[in-house]
Amino acid sequence: MSATDPRLLRFEELPVGARARVVRYQTLDTLYRNRLMALGLTPGTEFEVQHLAPLGDPVQIRVRGFHLSLRRHEAGAMEVELL
Repeated sequence: MSATDPRLLRFEELPVGARARVVRYQTLDTLYRNRLMALGLTPGTEFEVQHLAPLGDPVQIRVRGFHLSLRRHEAGAMEVELL
């Protein structure tokens, strides 16, 4: 969490049912960051955590009207704001 704003979290900290907005990306491989952004996860985009697989990975989110499955550790560099 961020010391300046308690609503800021890393993606991997979000529970099922949480609604959030992408704020920024921390250090992440440029290729993977670009892939996430191409899938619609650009800064300012809102999404909702829909489902968590039984073993905790992957996570299904609803973003821009479609469902997307992400691995928690790969999307962990995404910093989000709770809504």
